[in-house]
Amino acid sequence: MDTLEQNPVHKDDYHPDFLEPSPIQEEYAPVIFAQDSVSHVVSIDVLSGKEDRENVLQARKSGKGVLTAPFRLLKTNRLGVILTFAVYKRDLPPNAAHNERIQATDGYLGGVFDIESLVEKLLHQLASKQTILVNVLDTTNQSYPISMYGSNASNDGLEHVSHLNFGDPFRKHEMRCRFKQKPPWPWLAITTSIGILVIALLVGHIFHATVNRIAKVEDDCHKMMELKKQAEAADVAKSQFLATVSHEIRTPMNGVLGMLDMLMDTDLDVTQLDYVRTAQASGKALVALINEVLDQAKIESGKLELEEVQFDLRAILDDVLSLFSGKSQDKGVELAVYISDRVPDMLIGDPGRFRQIITNLMGNSIKFTEKGHILVTVHLVEELIDSIEVETESSSKNTLSGFPVADRSQSWKGFRAFSQEGSMHPFSDSINLIVSVEDTGVGIPPEAQSRVFTPFMQVGPSISRTHGGTGIGLSISKCLVGLMKGEIGFVSIPKIGSTFTFTAVFTSGCSSSKEYKSQQINCQSNTVSSEFHGMRALVMDPRPVRAKVSKYHIQRLGIHVEVVSDWKQGLSSISRANNAMHMVLIEQEVWDRDLKSSGLFMEKMGPGSPPKVFLLSNSINFSRGNTTPGAYGLTVISKPLRASMLAASLQRAMGIGNKGNPCNGELPSLSLRNLLLGRKILIVDDNNVNLKVAAGALKKYGADVVSATRGIKAIELLTPPHHFDACFMDIQMPEMDGFEATRRIRDVEQNINNHIKFGEISVDDYNNVSNWHVPILAMTADVIQATHEECLRCGMDGYVSKPFEAEQLYREVSRFFH
Repeated sequence: MDTLEQNPVHKDDYHPDFLEPSPIQEEYAPVIFAQDSVSHVVSIDVLSGKEDRENVLQARKSGKGVLTAPFRLLKTNRLGVILTFAVYKRDLPPNAAHNERIQATDGYLGGVFDIESLVEKLLHQLASKQTILVNVLDTTNQSYPISMYGSNASNDGLEHVSHLNFGDPFRKHEMRCRFKQKPPWPWLAITTSIGILVIALLVGHIFHATVNRIAKVEDDCHKMMELKKQAEAADVAKSQFLATVSHEIRTPMNGVLGMLDMLMDTDLDVTQLDYVRTAQASGKALVALINEVLDQAKIESGKLELEEVQFDLRAILDDVLSLFSGKSQDKGVELAVYISDRVPDMLIGDPGRFRQIITNLMGNSIKFTEKGHILVTVHLVEELIDSIEVETESSSKNTLSGFPVADRSQSWKGFRAFSQEGSMHPFSDSINLIVSVEDTGVGIPPEAQSRVFTPFMQVGPSISRTHGGTGIGLSISKCLVGLMKGEIGFVSIPKIGSTFTFTAVFTSGCSSSKEYKSQQINCQSNTVSSEFHGMRALVMDPRPVRAKVSKYHIQRLGIHVEVVSDWKQGLSSISRANNAMHMVLIEQEVWDRDLKSSGLFMEKMGPGSPPKVFLLSNSINFSRGNTTPGAYGLTVISKPLRASMLAASLQRAMGIGNKGNPCNGELPSLSLRNLLLGRKILIVDDNNVNLKVAAGALKKYGADVVSATRGIKAIELLTPPHHFDACFMDIQMPEMDGFEATRRIRDVEQNINNHIKFGEISVDDYNNVSNWHVPILAMTADVIQATHEECLRCGMDGYVSKPFEAEQLYREVSRFFH
């Protein structure tokens, strides 16, 4: 406590004589001072004073330090306290009794503490730059706390109160701290509050904007739903409009084309016949245009679907060749088709759409080609993967006509079918075909090649004026190829030509090819092939590609073919054959190139039975030779080659087979009239012209035709028992359409069949027929898929679209006759 007493006490300040002695008592506690400043004090008995006595006794009793109440120190007059501890002679347990502690007490240890000085030193560093006011209070008596340090001046500032523990369990102390200056503005709290407010406003704005956005999206969704409904209604209206317009156009076109066809069967002179054929061709072109527009509408609405039926690929290409043979001969353009032997005879897919693609591509080639050739090739994709050069190379020396062509391998560049993934198909019977249409036409300018497949786009205005067309054929073809799981591409060089290539995936149908072939009316029947089976033929052609095409068509008839390139090789082959060579087919180019060699060849073929010689030529080139083919007894076979025409030519020239085979051309009138002889057919149509056309077409085949103009009349005529073998039913008729009439006819038939089955009526009363079901075929100008499906649902057995031809009616109805 030296630092507390700055001024020491001198002896002269105290007189021992004046000190009061300690009262007589049982126990004394003299004090020994450790400070020199009070060494003049002789002795002090701390048990003499009341407060000191209680303090000492309490310390001895509790064994803990005990504080006195604050009192004024001598001289300094500052508040202080005395801390007293009892000192024991031995260690006592914490739960020692009171008497044990008295007996063990050896003395007391105490110290005086200046509270103000102590607090000032302890809080000196806490003040920092601001002055801290501290109050220390003795709060043993809560009602009257004793201030031990500091001022009691009130302050409106914040005050911190903490409890102090000096070790005396019976006295309580508090320390109250506050800054002397008023607290500064709480900028952190203010900025934080402002920030929170701004964030809250932003969140509120975002929430409000989100709610508005959601409401707007909902409104837009409702509008979109309304627009969707309107678009669907517009789509339905467009489809209905197209169907109506198509029906209204096709109905009179059916009458025009039908009457023209009937007119061609009458006795006409050459000029009249030419006029009729021209009018008929124009009508068919108009119908083709209508079909293209309808197909484009189906593509846009996603309603174009493919059939899955069995068909003969080679027969289809023969039909397409027949379609373009006249135009190619008029232009002097050589037209040919080659199909690889690895392509199956029968496939399963949509033959009509495949024919449409080929027709579009060949039609464009014919349109833009004035010289050279047009070659269609069909292979399996696997063939070209195994050997890209399996077919014609792109050199001018090895093409069909000798004209240079665009490199066809560039037309399939990038096809997925040629990648490792694209060439694999999940079904083992999948047939992946690749078809190329190569021409030597004008080509496509580079700047126009990017829009070739764009609907209604032409290469240029001059093309449209010169060649005509709608510009949607290639667009439709691309869509159809996509539906066939294929790809389409092209390569074109101006003034050289173009090559279009596409792939298509079909299913193999070879398992029933023999049965299917036997049912065909075309010449691809086994009976025709059997007539030439075992024969040998020699083809003379210096061009490998052209020779391969000729060999392909001849081999289709079952004839073994050998190819030579000149006269010398030809004579050598014939001599080796020892009269086993049955026919020689010479290319027109070889014959005209060296007439002297041609004559020598004919003379040296040998005695006995020389082979029959044929000349393969485009009809326009017949007059170019100085020596007519007839001078040597040659038979001219006009190109393009196809199985039916080739078989008919060989049969007539060699005198084998049925020379009057209906497959070789137009059916003789007598044969036609026997096909439906004895068949009674009902035709129902509200249009008198259509009735005449259909009746005339069926009568050509020998059918007995009855006409009706109303659906109610058809129900009356077809109510069993009756003698009709079939019925052609128009769909759109007044009072009752064809759908409803067919449903009622089927209901009547079913009702009668049930009565006969349960014995309620006698089968004798119904011509001994126990199951009535007359074949009903729809006859309408609607060609949309929905109409076809509705025909099947209402009980119809087939579908004939207007305008129809006589052969089409016969083919459909003959399916139901044995």
